[in-house]
Amino acid sequence: MTVYAIIGGTGLTQLEGLTLKDSLSLDTPYGAPSAPIQRGEFAGREVLFLARHGHPHRFPPHQVNYRANLWALKQAGAEAVLAVNAVGGIHAAMGSGHLCVPHQIVDYTWGREHTYFAGDIDHVTHIDFSHPYDEVLRQKLVAALQALGHPHSSHGVYAATQGPRLETVAEIAKLERDGCDIVGMTGMPEAALARELELPYACLSLVVNPAAGKSSGIITMAEIEQALHDGIGKVRAVLARVLVS
Repeated sequence: MTVYAIIGGTGLTQLEGLTLKDSLSLDTPYGAPSAPIQRGEFAGREVLFLARHGHPHRFPPHQVNYRANLWALKQAGAEAVLAVNAVGGIHAAMGSGHLCVPHQIVDYTWGREHTYFAGDIDHVTHIDFSHPYDEVLRQKLVAALQALGHPHSSHGVYAATQGPRLETVAEIAKLERDGCDIVGMTGMPEAALARELELPYACLSLVVNPAAGKSSGIITMAEIEQALHDGIGKVRAVLARVLVS
């Protein structure tokens, strides 16, 4: 059976329901990952779990060691990756609590270590990234959402921004003109690094706030934390259903 790795984002620094077998503190050529990799049983399946921002939550999006995280997961035996991301909603359908399985991504980040093909290498390598998410994994997430009856979108374009600040109203308007439906800070370079390591990768995005200018008020952390509290149980249920499918 496929060994799945789950990368937890904001609100999912621990995987409730995981029966822990061991915790792996791995080193990599790219430094230490955000946290030890937890190996255990979840929903009857052996899984790996990594807290993207560390546990406790301490690494902002632009300082996450994405290269070490993906490398360590593969080193630990991961064969596919399910990533969880908290995002803002741009499209009108993407209200707080909505779940989206994006099919495309636009990278607006800068200055991040974004590839393994750098430094002292033997030859230049270009990966195909036309379709950044693995379609088989995407469809498993969509099927789980449909079976559970959670409001969701089976497609969406993820805008990956630099952070850690939230975006301006003008920036969100630009992203919308670019065709983006949701906005987050951790979708890249994670997805591209998984592709470089030939790890099938898909993303489950939980909308935790309307993006800037998409509501009448300002965005507050209290609003985001409440949406995370209300939605993270749905995320766990979706992941569990994928694992037993």
